Amino acid sequence: MSYKVEPNLNPDPSDEALMSAVQEQQAGAFDLLFERYAAAVRGHLNRIVRDPSAAEDLLQEVFLLVWRRANQWKAQGSFKGWLFRIATNQALNYLRSLRRRPEQPLQPAGSQDLETELDAPAWLVDSASLGPDSALEAAEQRLRLQKIFQDLPEEKRLVFKLVHQDEMSLKEAADELGIPEGTAKSRLHYARQQLRDEWQAQEE
Repeated sequence: MSYKVEPNLNPDPSDEALMSAVQEQQAGAFDLLFERYAAAVRGHLNRIVRDPSAAEDLLQEVFLLVWRRANQWKAQGSFKGWLFRIATNQALNYLRSLRRRPEQPLQPAGSQDLETELDAPAWLVDSASLGPDSALEAAEQRLRLQKIFQDLPEEKRLVFKLVHQDEMSLKEAADELGIPEGTAKSRLHYARQQLRDEWQAQEE
């Protein structure tokens, strides 16, 4: 994306000023927003879809939506939060589209190593219950947990991943997703409860 910056823009305009200009179809303001947030949005998308190529395509789609839907932003919250909500929705739609394609694996590209990343947390598994073949049992536990994890709703699974795998605080995860911290807390609680319930059901 390459646009000339209109001469009437300040050297370091706020997001709000840039969005007001974008709503007036000023391409230069749009270009500044892209330069300001492209790297952060690209990283956010890649953390969700785990596919750099798909993340790059989604990045273009996200900013195309920003340009087309600029008038939907009413300045009632931060532009960054609005932008990251668009990015999250696009990434989740992409993952859902993968699940609907019979020729595609259920997991997005790059996530096949989830079984080695997603170890059963201490609050879910009693490590003392592992027998002599603990390495084998731990591997089996990871596979079981992976299946339960993949069955969670995407938005809950994403919060869980950011907190437990990417080691973000709840506030950081909420900021990353552009949602209130209370919403992130609720989704994390749901994910933990579902994991615990499904795990216990399988144990029984």
